[in-house]
Amino acid sequence: MNQLESRVGGLTVGGKVHSLSAWFVLALRLMMGYAFAYSGFTKITGEFAAGGYLSNVAATNGNPLAGLFAWMGSTPWFVEFANVAVPWGELFIGLGLLVGAFVRLAAFFGALMMLMFYFGNWEVAHGVINGDFAYMLVFLAVAAFAAGRILGLDQYIENYDVGGETLVERYPALEYILG
Repeated sequence: MNQLESRVGGLTVGGKVHSLSAWFVLALRLMMGYAFAYSGFTKITGEFAAGGYLSNVAATNGNPLAGLFAWMGSTPWFVEFANVAVPWGELFIGLGLLVGAFVRLAAFFGALMMLMFYFGNWEVAHGVINGDFAYMLVFLAVAAFAAGRILGLDQYIENYDVGGETLVERYPALEYILG
């Protein structure tokens, strides 16, 4: 039987998971990979400009980061950075998830982007949980469950032989970006 267990701050949580859980983790990885790759591709091949979004979106609904978004939208170098980073970031995050390579790194940046979208799209009329927040949690789950090891390239990258050791044995820090 598959089991999960984690200890944080003296508190241990755990439980048994069904063998089908791996398929659901894979489905989450592929769903988010497709969504981000598609979104990035359409931004790259179409017209995308972050300036208007950054300048205007956070000024409504009492957004706690309205000042930060206004600064980002009125700072030319940041707008140019966002014009490149958002579409290409989405594409590379999506591709990494689709092929299962560097999944924890991709999921971290995906969660970071969703956190920024969460604050950019701030709307608490129906509570603080919205789709952006939920997608952020999906990215974190994909990272936590090492979804790149499930029919992904991470399982091969981690086990690549380097002088008689696997890549992760030789460079243990890679465990934080692979999996």
